[in-house]
Amino acid sequence: MLPYHVAAIMVIGLPMLYVAVRYREYRKFLAGAFFVSSGTQIYFYLAKIPIPLMWTNAVQSPQLSALRGTIHFVLFRLSVFRVVLPRQAPHGLGRQRGRR
Repeated sequence: MLPYHVAAIMVIGLPMLYVAVRYREYRKFLAGAFFVSSGTQIYFYLAKIPIPLMWTNAVQSPQLSALRGTIHFVLFRLSVFRVVLPRQAPHGLGRQRGRR
């Protein structure tokens, strides 16, 4: 079963990672999605609500919701820093006009 999961991550995940790095609008969408997901997961943890997983008999515990919410908040912060604070050349290192 594990080889199928690894193959699915490579087939679906790698192209998504390329799109996320290349396109700013996609990163904005991801930042918003991670923010909402982290808030929802933390709420489920604080309210101690177990989450049933679709099409299975498994249930996600509130402790797992807290972990997942924390991970999504970290991913939100990474997405925001990539969108809001793009890399810029430090001031003073470029060529200055009118000064010799």
